[in-house]
Amino acid sequence: MSAEPKRASEWTIHGERVIDDTRRAVLSIADVELPDGVRFEQYVLRIPGAAMVIALDDEQRVLMMWRHRFILDRWVWELPGGYLDPAEEPMACAAREVEEETGWRPRSMEKLVSYQPMVGTIDQDNVVYLARGADFTGADPDVNEAERIGWIPLDEVQQHIDNGTIVGAGSVAGLLAVLLLKATGKL
Repeated sequence: MSAEPKRASEWTIHGERVIDDTRRAVLSIADVELPDGVRFEQYVLRIPGAAMVIALDDEQRVLMMWRHRFILDRWVWELPGGYLDPAEEPMACAAREVEEETGWRPRSMEKLVSYQPMVGTIDQDNVVYLARGADFTGADPDVNEAERIGWIPLDEVQQHIDNGTIVGAGSVAGLLAVLLLKATGKL
């Protein structure tokens, strides 16, 4: 089997050196060359995959977490989710994270959308699942994850995105996918 021929607009990678390698990330610098011959170094961040859940109840409300993100120094609404453990299936991770972070156990789940958050610099597979309903387990939410848990009406999601209280790539991508399903009558 022969390799696919290089395309005219494809970049050439001359090498990549690891700067830092931890449990949650590998930071490296790639030596790349553009098709026009310009050569430069590009930071590359490789992160374990992540999974999250849009738990939608019968009243078309979404289970979300109100939390502070220190990197942005902002309070935001986010979907529950997190990093996959080694060899963990994304759906299992998503269900586990919802329960650990919120005290709610999602019911039936289906894959909604997958994405890469920042393809020019970061390699991280992300999957968002749609859960139809959730059951309260009685467990307290993880204080390290959220100040409070809320059920946000789906009709208010776009307003939260517009006003900057929902900004995370996974939350935005997943919620827009649900809004598209609703708008096309497939929800």
